[in-house]
Amino acid sequence: MKLPIVTGTLDIYITEINRFPLLSPEEEFKLAVQLKKYNDMEAAEKLIVSNLRFVVKIAHEYRNYGFKLADLIQEGNIGLIHAVKKFDPYKGYRLISYAVWWIRAYIQNYLIKSWSIVKIGTTQAQRKLFFKLSQAKKELETLSKKNPEFSEIADSLGVKGSEVAEMDLRMGSRDLSLNEFINDDGETSHLDFLTHDGDNQEVSLIKHEERSLVKRDIAGALANLNERESFIIQHRIMADDPLTLQEIGDKYNITRERARQIEKQALKKVQLALPYLKPDN
Repeated sequence: MKLPIVTGTLDIYITEINRFPLLSPEEEFKLAVQLKKYNDMEAAEKLIVSNLRFVVKIAHEYRNYGFKLADLIQEGNIGLIHAVKKFDPYKGYRLISYAVWWIRAYIQNYLIKSWSIVKIGTTQAQRKLFFKLSQAKKELETLSKKNPEFSEIADSLGVKGSEVAEMDLRMGSRDLSLNEFINDDGETSHLDFLTHDGDNQEVSLIKHEERSLVKRDIAGALANLNERESFIIQHRIMADDPLTLQEIGDKYNITRERARQIEKQALKKVQLALPYLKPDN
C-alpha cells in the first residue's frame, strides 16, 4: 500500500484519503498490536491512512497563519506517522487521541520555525501569544464591534501591551489569508470536500477522549513531583494567569533563579511522563 502524498490540488488529495475507511476500535487495536509485536508495516500503513482525514481537519485549524494548507497537512502527516510508531494499544485509548498531540506539535513547530528569520517562539509565553493572538483579536472584535486596542488584547491574554504590539508587527509581516478557497466563487473551501458521514460523532469522540487522556496523564505526571514542583507547574505553566518567578520565590523564600531551576527540573519530569507533548528532534 502506497501512502498518498499532498501533491497537485488539495481536493484530489482529500478525495483520495476519504476512500480509506475509518477503523473500529477492535480493528485498530488488532492492527496496533500487530505493529507493536511484529513490526508489521502493512498494519502501520492501515493505521496511518485511516486517520489522514483528521490531519486535514487539524491542519485547517491553523489556516490563518499565512501558510499553504498543503504544507500544514504534510507536517501533520509526519506527526501522525511518528505517533503510529510510538502508539501503545495497551494503554486503553484510541490512536487519534494520542496522535492529535503529535500532529499539532509538528504543525506548530513548523509554523514557529518558518514564520520569519527572527524566531517568534523562543519562550513559552511567546509561543502562547503567537497561537492565541488572532483568536483573542477576533473575540474582542465580536464583542466590541471594533478593532481592539493592544492594551485590551494584552489584558485578555495576561501579557504586556508591548509584547502584543511586537507580535502583531511580526505576524503582520506576512499576508494572511483567512480562508483558502478552491475556486473563485468564494464559497467552496477545501474542508467542504471532507466526507461528513459519521465525522461529527467521531470528532466529538476524539475531543472527549483527548480531554480524558490529558487529565489522566497530567494527574499522573504531577503525582511524580514534590509539592513545590507541582505548585510551580500548576501556577506557572498550566495557569491562565501565571505567577512570576519572583512570586514563586517569595512564596517559598527562595531566589528567582532558584525558582527558575526548580521549574526547569519539574518540566523535564513532566515531559518524561508526557512524551507526546514535545516531538523528538
